[in-house]
Amino acid sequence: MIALVIIKDLVEVASNYFTNGIILESLKEFITMVLRKKGKKDYSLLGSYRLITLENTLVKVLEKHVANIMSKAVEEYRLFLWN
Repeated sequence: MIALVIIKDLVEVASNYFTNGIILESLKEFITMVLRKKGKKDYSLLGSYRLITLENTLVKVLEKHVANIMSKAVEEYRLFLWN
């Protein structure tokens, strides 16, 4: 439902990024969290932890949109060569 409300603004922002070749630094930032793995006996070992990386949601949406456009173009123009 929210997508229907913000779609016009999102398209405008995405178009501006692609047209001008600009990706804001804040869109490239990631947050990495360290979580303990359950059931480990010795938490002094690095293998007892798991790294989780959180990516900016807007970047994920833009990447998915571009991937869909590229996929459709490959199929439409038969750009992928099959053996």
